[in-house]
Amino acid sequence: MSDRQVQINLIENQLHNEAVKIRAHHLRNLIQSSDRAALCLRFEDLIVDYTRQPITQDILQKLMDLAEVKSLPNYIEELFTGGVINLTECQPVNHCKQRAPDHQNSMDYKKLVSFADAVRANMNFKSVVNLGIGGSDLGPSMVTRGLAGFHDGPTVHYVGNADPAALFDVLAQCEPSSTLFIVTSKSFSTFETLANAALAKDWLQKNDVVPEKSMVAVTSYPNQAKILGFKADCIFAFDEGVGGRYSLWSAVGLPVMIAVGSKAFADLLAGAHAMDTHFREAPLADNIPVIMGLLRVWHRTYMGNMAYGLMPYDHRLSRLPAWAQQLEMESNGKGVDRFGNVLLKPAAPLIWGDSGTNNQHSFFQWLHQGLDTVPIDILVAQKPAIMSEDHDWQAHHKTLLINAVAQAEALATGSLNSEEPHRNCPGNRPSVLISWGMTTPYSLGRLLALYEHVTIVSGFIWGVNSFDQWGVELGKKIADDISKGKSLKEFSPAGLAFLEKLNE
Repeated sequence: MSDRQVQINLIENQLHNEAVKIRAHHLRNLIQSSDRAALCLRFEDLIVDYTRQPITQDILQKLMDLAEVKSLPNYIEELFTGGVINLTECQPVNHCKQRAPDHQNSMDYKKLVSFADAVRANMNFKSVVNLGIGGSDLGPSMVTRGLAGFHDGPTVHYVGNADPAALFDVLAQCEPSSTLFIVTSKSFSTFETLANAALAKDWLQKNDVVPEKSMVAVTSYPNQAKILGFKADCIFAFDEGVGGRYSLWSAVGLPVMIAVGSKAFADLLAGAHAMDTHFREAPLADNIPVIMGLLRVWHRTYMGNMAYGLMPYDHRLSRLPAWAQQLEMESNGKGVDRFGNVLLKPAAPLIWGDSGTNNQHSFFQWLHQGLDTVPIDILVAQKPAIMSEDHDWQAHHKTLLINAVAQAEALATGSLNSEEPHRNCPGNRPSVLISWGMTTPYSLGRLLALYEHVTIVSGFIWGVNSFDQWGVELGKKIADDISKGKSLKEFSPAGLAFLEKLNE
């Protein structure tokens, strides 16, 4: 056993012992400690308050020691300098380069901006429909909704589901002569996306619209798009080293750019780049993505919590948990490490959530009084992005802020009632309260980059490859085999019977 592994084992054993000890301390007491103020980090107007966590300065130091001995700083530098850290696909990880200022001088980016500006200026297109799935849908659709107050372009719709009803319902809101389709697929071989594109093409043709004038492609494989009939000036390419779930910063963000404009989109990139710079340069103790990533590891590996909740107190960010689900669970939902060795313990938690205050009247009951402990992030802007001059609207937003902090406090402290057990709330439920000035393109870009880096940090500590997704490919392959009529001898009797009914 190497000296490094001996050191890792020593720190991990210490952390397991610390987890046993911290369980004896209730959060209602911990949060009163004089040193808790140090557990609140700031970057620009972003505040990350993790004072309501089952953690001490000693535990935090041991987590940082683990990060150091596992070479986290080196991995971070490799991420930004083009190291081949996606080992199974032999690729660098280049999504951060898409939001670096230099990228905006590239021909690809200028082509994207020119097209988006032209679509917005001539107003021939009243509706834009993005056809994609996974990272080609979740990120752009979440950001488009999150920045609803900044829309001044055509109405943008998203269709990601292979269920034809999804496309049908969107087309019912569109006119064929004024609808632009963006077919978004990294490989340009994704079954669901191409199937929806075929239906869209047929819809245009049946309404006497030439598809070539109303359909464009976004892909890492332009030649594949050309094979399917797209001309070069209607193809927007992005780097093969950009993973789907990290791709909204690339040409995949074209529908966002059309909705809010190239200036607002550049602000989105600037916010993300600011977080990139902080992540790369800040010391571990002051590094917000590092600390949040270590907290993720602390809860999953040492405290044994299998789920983690994201609760945005922002109606327009209601799709943030769905985006983060793919980000974390597709990235770190692995059973082997980067070198193919079976993991001794599970990695990624289950990510879930919904927007507050709606969730306070539904599943927060389970968070407060259920027997499971599920840590959560509570996210809220300090000021609304609407009606900034109206006192009543500002006051209404203040009630949202009050509810957000009240839930964090209630989860931590609880309310003991032994005489009426049905009213007893034990507390000791951890949360992180994340706030920022206002939800703008810049602040949203910064927040999303933060969560990307949280996933990457925790993935590095767990030793998994956060940039491949081979488990996703299996179901696709089986569906493709069925569609092509290949041998189904390995199917279960029930599966074969179901398929036979399809052919009746």
